[in-house]
Amino acid sequence: MSGNIWNNLLWAGLLSTTLLACKTRKATVVANPPAAVTELSSKNTENIQLLKSRDLVFNTLSVKAKAKLDLGGSKNNATMNIRMEKGRRIWVSVTALAGIEVARALITPDSIKVRNNFQSVYLKQPFSYIHKFTNKQLSFDWLESILLGNTIPYFLNDQAKIEKTDGQWMLQGEKEALIYKVFFDKVMKVSENNVNDVVAGQALKVLYSGAYQDLGGSLFPNGLTINSMAGNKIVNIELEYYNVERNVPLDFPFSVPGKYEVIN
Repeated sequence: MSGNIWNNLLWAGLLSTTLLACKTRKATVVANPPAAVTELSSKNTENIQLLKSRDLVFNTLSVKAKAKLDLGGSKNNATMNIRMEKGRRIWVSVTALAGIEVARALITPDSIKVRNNFQSVYLKQPFSYIHKFTNKQLSFDWLESILLGNTIPYFLNDQAKIEKTDGQWMLQGEKEALIYKVFFDKVMKVSENNVNDVVAGQALKVLYSGAYQDLGGSLFPNGLTINSMAGNKIVNIELEYYNVERNVPLDFPFSVPGKYEVIN
């Protein structure tokens, strides 16, 4: 691949952790799934608490993913190793099919660091740099929530409306130029996120594939699909998760060889 394609591959990997139908492996049977919800409370605060109660709780998380990337018509496959420490950092290693690591990234609430092994270059920017590729409201909390299949805190406000439409529960609302709709399955886990900023020409759609799997009493997605558009930047990504581990000791190694060139 050319260097430009690897750059796109890297940024697609980052977008898949930030912001991902599709063919996935057979869903894991959930041993003790939460009860299906047939009726919501008349109090919006209670409904929001119900949605939050379905979120995966964790301290650390390690997951591998098979990735299919379509970047403006340029298609590539890769493997991603993703490690997370709640509220503090997201570490991503992108590996080509030959088993060669082509890129590594470390994302914190304040910064983004990217090491491109293919071109021997290194990037360090404030977290806001990612807003070149997606909505300006995107925060570190969004990244965590999307990866985990959790609710996005930004959307859970008193003005958001939760109702049943076409047999699905849906939360919808508007905030800071964003129009959003979030669909939930029968146990109130997120099945689809739709976010649009018409003025800025930005859109994000996240679909969670199949049933959620049981992860020690909590539910975790089997995979997800992202369709992202920011101006003329269009990214489509499919992730199929496997080897998921929660609350295990993890390292987040990130160093830059002296020969690497710093880019902005």
